[in-house]
Amino acid sequence: MSAVLNGFFNQSVNARPWFFVDRLQRQLERDFSAARGAVANGEATQEQIDWTPNVDVRETKDAFVLTADLPGVNPQDIEVTTKSGELVVRGSRAAEAESEAYFRIERVSGRFERRFKLPESANVDAVSAKSSHGVLTLTIPKRVEAQARRVKIQAA
Repeated sequence: MSAVLNGFFNQSVNARPWFFVDRLQRQLERDFSAARGAVANGEATQEQIDWTPNVDVRETKDAFVLTADLPGVNPQDIEVTTKSGELVVRGSRAAEAESEAYFRIERVSGRFERRFKLPESANVDAVSAKSSHGVLTLTIPKRVEAQARRVKIQAA
């Protein structure tokens, strides 16, 4: 390995002394999260899930908004489904051809899956999705709540 590359690798590790501990923690969180969601539902095994995308979930006045980081994933390779009050986002990211020798590979490829239990106020029939620059945004509108009304009682 050249002196330049050797210096680069040493610099990147020394600049972040907790890098490997953080990496191990993230991998364990991914593994346990994927195992809980997929295996508990009997739909997937840990061997079928290669990575877990990071997701932000927020609530607005009219909807729930889920934003997932999916860089390098074609929108055609993403599947969003709803069933029994659960939202499932799954898909895959293709691996790059390994025609050249790599010094480091940190970007994960393969299958991913995330599952979310939706509140009863979510209108699963009106979910919309858009993908832009590797970010998937799902908007789940809230159901219109029935307004309470006073019933007039008539005397007999």
